[in-house]
Amino acid sequence: GVRLLLHGLCTNTTVKSLDLKGNNLRTMGAEALGKLLRQNKSIRSLTLEWNSLGMWEEGFSFFCQGLRANNFLQRLDLRNNQINHHGAGELAMALTQNTSLQELDLRWNNIGLLGGRALLNCLHSNKTLKRMELAGNNVPGDILKAVEQALDHNQDREAILSEAQNQVNILSKEVLSLKDEKNKQFVDFVDTVDKQKEERARSEKMSAARVSQLQEALDEQYSIMNSLKAKLQMTEAALALSEQKVHKLGELVNAMKQEQNSVAECHFKELQQQKQEGADREGRLLHDLSAASEKNLLLKNQVDELERKCKVQQDQLFQVKQDLTNTTAELKLRAVEAEDRLEMEKRRFKQSLEDMESLRVKEVDRMAQQMEASERSMHDRIQRLEAIRISLDEKLSQVKAAALTERGRAEEELIKVRSQARLEEQQRLEHLEEKLRLMTESRDEAQNCCLKQKEMVAEAQAKAKQLSLYADGLRRRLDELQQELDRKEEEKVTELNKMKVELQGQIGHLEAERTAQDGLREKIAALERQLKALSSNHREALLDKEGEISLLLEKLRMKEAEISRMREEEAQRASFLQNAIMAYVQGSPLGAHSSRK
Repeated sequence: GVRLLLHGLCTNTTVKSLDLKGNNLRTMGAEALGKLLRQNKSIRSLTLEWNSLGMWEEGFSFFCQGLRANNFLQRLDLRNNQINHHGAGELAMALTQNTSLQELDLRWNNIGLLGGRALLNCLHSNKTLKRMELAGNNVPGDILKAVEQALDHNQDREAILSEAQNQVNILSKEVLSLKDEKNKQFVDFVDTVDKQKEERARSEKMSAARVSQLQEALDEQYSIMNSLKAKLQMTEAALALSEQKVHKLGELVNAMKQEQNSVAECHFKELQQQKQEGADREGRLLHDLSAASEKNLLLKNQVDELERKCKVQQDQLFQVKQDLTNTTAELKLRAVEAEDRLEMEKRRFKQSLEDMESLRVKEVDRMAQQMEASERSMHDRIQRLEAIRISLDEKLSQVKAAALTERGRAEEELIKVRSQARLEEQQRLEHLEEKLRLMTESRDEAQNCCLKQKEMVAEAQAKAKQLSLYADGLRRRLDELQQELDRKEEEKVTELNKMKVELQGQIGHLEAERTAQDGLREKIAALERQLKALSSNHREALLDKEGEISLLLEKLRMKEAEISRMREEEAQRASFLQNAIMAYVQGSPLGAHSSRK
């Protein structure tokens, strides 16, 4: 009956405890128990008290072989089974290979000294057995104490292993949580990287569109500049003709002044001679007084006629001055507008540079926050992203270099135009001085030239307005240049008008002509100094602007160096963190356990 029962339990997976106490199991029952222990994997407790299994050595050895192969049984009760020292030896051999049994009850058997020693020796290799009862087996006390010490050692070892297992479980949970967090961070980082890629692609598209627009605008500006240069050449030719005429008029005025000076000197000499003759011949030439008075009246009439002519010339000069002042005022207004437009463009360029710098700083901060939580697996992707960023930076630097070169070209063109304007102004000053001398004879020709110049300026303004629809920036620059030229011409014309008025006032007073000429020379020298000062100021302003641009470029380079340094530091920090985590994992019990496996 036991054999059938145990045969049915071989395939059972629900029974945890089996009690066969006092059933007189013999050889067949012991063999059936050995087979059960080989095949069954669910029984944890087996009670075999009062069955006399030790009397049947073959059956008990078969039972011990089954116990040796079993790794699931935890409690075994073999009390009162008449087990002798041979059975104890068999049981000890089984226990050397069993790794699941924790409690063994062998009370009230006949194990003796040899059986006790065999059981003690098996405890050196068995580390799972925690409790063994050997009372009533005629085992010496020293062997019992040694067995108790070995069992205590196994219990302590089990406690340590349980604690280590608990720590391993805790650490594994923490590692899993860290892995989950890192996976989340990795996913977030990948999302942010994708977003940055999209933003960079958009920025590249926008920059490409802007570059194309700027290229088109530059092409239009070049065409406009060429047309304006042609117009300026035409106007310069007309101005050269007018300046030649003014030079001729100035020469005539100088000739008139020289003649007047010679006449005045002659009159002065004649008066001195007359005074001497009068002093010598007072008595003799009383009747000549009437003739001298008549001569004086004639001279007075001549002087009156000369004064009238001077007034007429002054009126003519005043009209010419008014025309010149009107033209200079218009030119000054244009120059003011051109300067305002240049300042607006400079401010916009500075704002764009500041925006690009702020965007770069923000991107660097974001990358720094994300790189702190990165792992070794992310280095390859980060390197790819850095390569992409470097390529983008190179493209941006190329675009900036192109913009800077275009700006340098524009500034060089401006400098050339300004130098030409200054040369033209100097030439105009010389021509205007000559015109003052020839104004009496060629007033009509000068008026015609002025009218032609006004017509040319009006045509240039109309064409500039039409071109402003295509390129506002170029028109502003050209207007600024024209306004600067107009201002300078107006200032020169006003100063020349003042000089003309002073000369006309001095024509009536022949004695004060020399002092007036000295004052005019001093004023001309002052004007030349002012022109030199203005040119030096313009040069200093241009040098200051170039220095500011160089400083900005140096700042950009410094910031890029700082960004690269921050990236290197972040990479080092990430590597240090990864090394620390690996060292911690290797030094932990989990790492030791994995290394042992």
